[in-house]
Amino acid sequence: MIELKNVERSYKTGHTETWVLRRIGLTIRAGEFVTIMGPSGAGKSSLLNVLALLDDGWLGEYWFGETPAHKLNRKQRGDLARERIGMVFQSYHLLDDLTVAENIDLPLSYKNLPARDRQGMVAEILDRFQIVAKKDLFPSQLSGGQQQLVGIARAVVHAPALLLADEPTGNLHSTQAREIMELFRELNHAGTTIVQVTHSEENARYGTRVLELRDGWMTRDEALSGKAQEVVSE
Repeated sequence: MIELKNVERSYKTGHTETWVLRRIGLTIRAGEFVTIMGPSGAGKSSLLNVLALLDDGWLGEYWFGETPAHKLNRKQRGDLARERIGMVFQSYHLLDDLTVAENIDLPLSYKNLPARDRQGMVAEILDRFQIVAKKDLFPSQLSGGQQQLVGIARAVVHAPALLLADEPTGNLHSTQAREIMELFRELNHAGTTIVQVTHSEENARYGTRVLELRDGWMTRDEALSGKAQEVVSE
């Protein structure tokens, strides 16, 4: 589904160049639930931003299925992301002046869909996430857990092939965190490919594979039910 070849990312400050991703080679198969771990500053969020096509400054090759994302311009990458990728942010990123239903409808507004179809898809996802009673509320009227549920509902309403999540339970208490991770497991079992960034070993156990980054290098690639794969870096 996804293949990265020699992906690198650096930032320049004056005459200094700081590398945050080094020679990343990675294949993610459809239906996997991958966790990216590592200490702060290891490059986890940088890698997730590359996967999300939110960052244009990387080098290397990125294949999304048969599509060479590295050869697309910014608009084409944006179109691909809106069509195939859902993103869950740690800080929710809900629009304060839109209701729950309107926030969830946002990804659908980019598609050429009749209003009736969009309304039906929003109603279905509201029911699935058991937040029908919240549909006319604004984000400020919701708890942190409820806002995260809305963020996930918004990310999956258009049935993305790939769901990316950056510390999806970082702001939640333990009960809410478990509910979110159980929801991710259900989505994965239903066929959604998931990549999450987390510091939580407990959250990682919900997945099928763990990657570890350190100083921009991938140092671990392990299937949770199998033997760790060898990772070679220079």
